[in-house]
This record gives sequence, structure tokens and C-alpha cells, in this order.
Amino acid sequence: MVEHDLAKVGVEGSSPFARSNIHQSPPTAVRGIVTETRAQSQAAIEYPVEFPAPDIARYRDGNTGVPFVHSFEAPRPGPHLLITALVHGNEPAGAVALDRLLSQGLRPPRGRLTLAFANIAAYARFDPASPRANRWVEEDMNRIWSPDILVAPARSADVARAIELRPFVEQADYLLDLHSMQHPTEPLLLAGPLPRSRELARTMALVDLVVVDRGHAQGPRMRDYGGFADPQATKTALLIECGQHWAASSGEVAYAAAIRMLERLEMAPAAFDAPTVALPEVPSRFVEITMPVTIKRDFVFALPLRGGEIIPRAGTVIGHDGGDPVVTPHDDCFVLMPSQRLTAGLTAVRLGRLLPNP
Repeated sequence: MVEHDLAKVGVEGSSPFARSNIHQSPPTAVRGIVTETRAQSQAAIEYPVEFPAPDIARYRDGNTGVPFVHSFEAPRPGPHLLITALVHGNEPAGAVALDRLLSQGLRPPRGRLTLAFANIAAYARFDPASPRANRWVEEDMNRIWSPDILVAPARSADVARAIELRPFVEQADYLLDLHSMQHPTEPLLLAGPLPRSRELARTMALVDLVVVDRGHAQGPRMRDYGGFADPQATKTALLIECGQHWAASSGEVAYAAAIRMLERLEMAPAAFDAPTVALPEVPSRFVEITMPVTIKRDFVFALPLRGGEIIPRAGTVIGHDGGDPVVTPHDDCFVLMPSQRLTAGLTAVRLGRLLPNP
């Protein structure tokens, strides 16, 4: 079993967002300051940490035999919903949401609700003075969800923890995986390529912008694992990016998304703390990824992209990889999640086009 050291995790107390009156800023309203240049050529922009990471030590024991995993089954039959947070240790917004759900003692009136804090060892290293440093322990936990990787002996601490979580992922009918992004931009949902995932994204309406994508060349995500990616199965997964990693509003979006998922699956209890942000009734935009840009050598952006931009002309240079130009593949190219981690093998940015609404 993985050791889960929480000596450094968070601060005392509950979610810093409870009963707050937080409104999301427009995507272009927040700007960071360039404070360092790493080994990569592109300078990194530092954004402020607006809230203390929740102290989740009291959730260690859980009730499943696996640390930091809690599962509640109702007398009435219904679906099994798994909500995960902290797949990346430097994304505390999801922990805010699970902390609020657990601290209220919420129980579903039907089906089964499982709440899992994922990469605890990475989260234990979170330091507001260096908040990008603890994304994982040895490798990205959201690029290892393949049966040939999730085997013992585990090749890394991150794989070992994923092996502990795998039974819950395999048992779930629905997965909501809570994440956040590097730049301040509007929340979005990664729905994967299957029609049923797109339909779930439409009916849940967690965000206004839904992205139809196939993941990363680096490796499969939790939302791509097993039956979630099987066209013949019925299991369905959604990955929500709730906003910038350390923006206060991201925790509120994560909590609102969790509550909405429970409500629309008819699994919400009669009483719960109301979210302080409003979600759409239906998404208004669907974007299909047409070109994920995987870094071959050393990528540098030629444009100050933050995500959400639409570049009108095909052939527009957006960056250079080892000196070679990277250009938009078509007109009206939608820019999604430009990265500040610009090393070989990683995804620099995703480019796509708007789809007709389903």
C-alpha cells in the first residue's frame, strides 16, 4: 500500500470558499507576471495562489479500506458516480469540492457515490511559494491509465496509487474528474471522442464549453480507461477543467459541478450547501480537437495565447518547435489550454474547430 504522508498538506479548517460570494472573472481579466525562465526557452508566467489548500488529513481513513477514498451506497438502486480530485497534486480546487461534500455528510438517496482524493503524495508537497512543483511525484498520474502500466510491482509512486484507485474506476458507471488549468480562462469540459460522452456533457451542462478530444500522445488519462473508452460499453466519464489552478473561483466551480452532476443523476440529497456560481442550463459551444501539438524538441509560442482565442486564418504561425514553425491547420482555429510545461513529449497546445451543437 502507498504511504500517504500528509505532514505538509494544507492548513487547519474547512474549505476557504464556504459561503463566499465569488464571481468568475472574464477570461482576459487576470494577468500574471513573468518571474523566471526555466530550462525551456519559454518564460513561465506566475499566477497568485488565492486560497489555502484544504487540510484533508481527517479523510485519510475513509470507509473502503483504501486511504482517502469514501464510498456511500443508498438503499435504493441507481448508478455509481465516482468523483475524483487531486489527480494532479498542484490542483487543489477539486479538493475544495470534495472537502465540502464530505464535511456536509452528504449521502445519495439512490445508487452509490464514491469520493476519492487521488495523488495524495504529490498533494502533500504543495507549497504556495512554489505551486507548480508538486504536480506529480515521479510521473503524471493522468498519463498512465493503461492495463500494461497499472501492474505490480509499480514502476512509480504515482502508478502505485493509481493501482489502488483502479477498482473504483472500474466499478463506476460515471466518472467526474475535477481538474484546473495553467492560465485564467473559462471552465471547460473534456468529453472524449465518443458520442455518449458528448451527450452526457450536454445533459449534465457543467460548463458552457465542451471539448471533444482524444487525449495526449504521452499516455491515457483516467477518463480514457477501460469501459470509459469502449464504444460498446455504457460507462461514461467527464473531465472538467474548473479554471486557473489557484484562482478562488475554481474551487466554487468544482463544487458546483459536483452538485450539478448529483442533481441531474437524481442522486442529490434533499439538503446541501448551495453553490455560489451558476452553471449553464445547456452548453452553447462544442469544439473538436483537430490538432494536438505534441512537443518534439523545444517549443516556444510566437503568440501570447492563454486559451479561448479563435485564430481566423489557416497557416498562422503560433509557435516554433526546435526552430520549425507550428501553424494553424484551418481557418477559425480555436485555441485550447496552451501549456507552460514546454518540454519534449508533452502537449504544448490543442487546436480545434467549433462544431454544431448536438
